[in-house]
Amino acid sequence: MIDKSILEIHEALKNGVITSEKLVGESLNKSREIQEKYNAFVTIVDDAKGIDVTDSLVSGIPFGVKDNFSTKDILTTGSSNTLNNYVPIFNATAVEKLLNAGAVITNKTVLDEFGLGGTGTTGHTGVVKNPWDRIRMCAGSSSGSACAVAAGVYPFALGSDTGDSVRKPAAYCGIVGYKPTYGMISRFGLFPFASSLDHVGVLTRNVEDAAIVTDIMKGKDPHDMTSWDSSNIHLKEALTGNVKDKKLFYIKELCDINNYNNPSKELVDHLENFHKTLELCKELGIEISEESVDQKILDAIDSVYLIIACAEATSNLSNLTSIIYGPRSDKKNINEMMIDYRTKGFSPLIKRRLVIGSYVLQKENQERYFKNAQKLRRLIVDIMKEFFKTYDGLILPVGIGPAKHLDGSLDKVSSDTVALDEHLQIGNFGGFPSITIPNGFINNLPVGINITGNCFEDENVLNLAYVLESKMPYKNQIAKEVN
Repeated sequence: MIDKSILEIHEALKNGVITSEKLVGESLNKSREIQEKYNAFVTIVDDAKGIDVTDSLVSGIPFGVKDNFSTKDILTTGSSNTLNNYVPIFNATAVEKLLNAGAVITNKTVLDEFGLGGTGTTGHTGVVKNPWDRIRMCAGSSSGSACAVAAGVYPFALGSDTGDSVRKPAAYCGIVGYKPTYGMISRFGLFPFASSLDHVGVLTRNVEDAAIVTDIMKGKDPHDMTSWDSSNIHLKEALTGNVKDKKLFYIKELCDINNYNNPSKELVDHLENFHKTLELCKELGIEISEESVDQKILDAIDSVYLIIACAEATSNLSNLTSIIYGPRSDKKNINEMMIDYRTKGFSPLIKRRLVIGSYVLQKENQERYFKNAQKLRRLIVDIMKEFFKTYDGLILPVGIGPAKHLDGSLDKVSSDTVALDEHLQIGNFGGFPSITIPNGFINNLPVGINITGNCFEDENVLNLAYVLESKMPYKNQIAKEVN
């Protein structure tokens, strides 16, 4: 039963077909099984208990929480050795709202350390493996959440998305990943990575479940000044299936196979699959148009993201000193304690990113790097907003094919594919609502497409994804290992 949709589980609970206690037990048992295979969890909450079921759609239903969300009395590490013994005294707002609605936490999921990665390989508990193929990655940083939902541990899990950290793992794992408009869900209690880019998101196996969970989590929060009143937005109710007169566009430079030198067979198949999906959109009555964006701007997206994200991370992680949080160093003075703690505690990836962040923030470098990156970010957002005056959304393939190999030895990645691989960062630059859904298979591995719309138009974006999902046979799929 745990591998069903939220509405199916809720109906079974209300009708007495299953109890919340048995459902939680099923999720815990599945968690232990998945952990042995794929290493998706930092903590399994073995003492989780079922509850009395109410009319709330998530009441009595287990879920997972990415380990960078504060969870009261449950170990919360950010997948970092610097916080390997940290147990918060409060819940993140998003977590608290789900608990108040009756949902039950059964585990905390692995991420790339503090979210500063896209592979699912840098968490302090080890590599997360893809449930479709263990020699491939889930992407990141919400790797554990995506893995668990895809493997059927529960119908939904929380993630965070700073560049594509919900949406790309969703594509690699054959599920749905949704990042709402910036500030729709409070970030209070989410460990900050890059505050101007960070979003709370959700991973599910269908669009309706993403709407249900987000409806519960959204809303203005006095603890988060970037949150806003979304009481007039009702995502589940907005899934009408009506897409008459809707318009989507795709970017020619990213979707034309002729723009890539000696492309891999997976990339060829991926773009062919994408164009087939565009034809399906047309059959549904959605108008599809091709638009052009300067290749130089597209090629700059990843660099802009790296500079801004690293700069903000350098500031946000400066509180990790061993004085307030984490294992206390035994050095003699404060400076030595901090150096020892951060040297031993942070992974090589984090150290590199913090060095980059410190470098671009130095006074003599700010104009050349940080401020120029901010200008380019604004330019990219303005270009998208101009398109959104005409179109209801941007539709693009996710990444350059199915999940990449963990060792990278069999992946053909070249400089001319970077823009296609990293374009989801546009959604974070502008705070745009953005959703990934599965749209097929290559070599028996799932691939995804993404729809991104204008700020505050989440209802429209989800409804477009909902209609497209309804015409493809990938809704509610559970991962099946191919190797």
